[in-house]
Amino acid sequence: MSNRPSFAEQPGAGSSALAVRQACRSGALNAHTSGLASAHVQGNLVILPRAHAADFLRFCQANPKPCPLLGVSEAGDPALPALGEDIDIRTDLPRYRVWRDGVLADEPTDVRALWSDDLVSFVIGCSFTFEHALMAEGIALRHVAQGRNVAMYRTSMATVPAGAFHGPMVVSMRPLRAADAIRAVQITSRFPAVHGAPVHIGDPALIGIRSIADPDYGDAVEVMPGELPVFWACGVTPQAALAAARLPFAITHAPGSMLVTDLLHRQLAAF
Repeated sequence: MSNRPSFAEQPGAGSSALAVRQACRSGALNAHTSGLASAHVQGNLVILPRAHAADFLRFCQANPKPCPLLGVSEAGDPALPALGEDIDIRTDLPRYRVWRDGVLADEPTDVRALWSDDLVSFVIGCSFTFEHALMAEGIALRHVAQGRNVAMYRTSMATVPAGAFHGPMVVSMRPLRAADAIRAVQITSRFPAVHGAPVHIGDPALIGIRSIADPDYGDAVEVMPGELPVFWACGVTPQAALAAARLPFAITHAPGSMLVTDLLHRQLAAF
């Protein structure tokens, strides 16, 4: 069952990015953002103390598939004007995760009470952009049709470490027919700023996933006969790196609960 608010309480696919952020800010939207403001780029979030920001920036630069950077804030500034004129990073996501010593401690709907002048925000590209491109080309996505969050898995593929940050790549999975999988490679290759082409197609065991029915994050979706599981690098990867780094304090988005920016998908197409 979906945990979204009712339709009357939340913006829809045709809503503006501002409407989605305002719904988050008011508390009307506290679940995942897949399918909302469908023309707009969404982003994963990591907020860190300034002392760790340079190492995390290097981690993103060394791992551009799972961690493609869309924006970085000034220390202590909750605004990200390059991504949206009115953004307040403390309130404008539906749900956050608070990490203490590498352990998930809380999932609040805003982080104003935790904010300080020492914090730096990183916004990382999200696969919802290429999902929009896939659906525009007639490729059906089961989790969207079912109103679920995408299935995400920790893998045996290691990221390139930087400072304290290391750990496994997290991937998202979408089951596709073979012809659609080939087309999906072509389509998503145009969007390197939001993970680009898949990192694996086929047997999940080859990348360390024991059970496709049991995702580590998000919601399970069935892989039907005649379909292939297709895996893309995922912006939840930094959460695995944060857990491994065991930082005293960090904030991220809750999986699937993204920052909706004013950027348009077409602005991120490489060709």
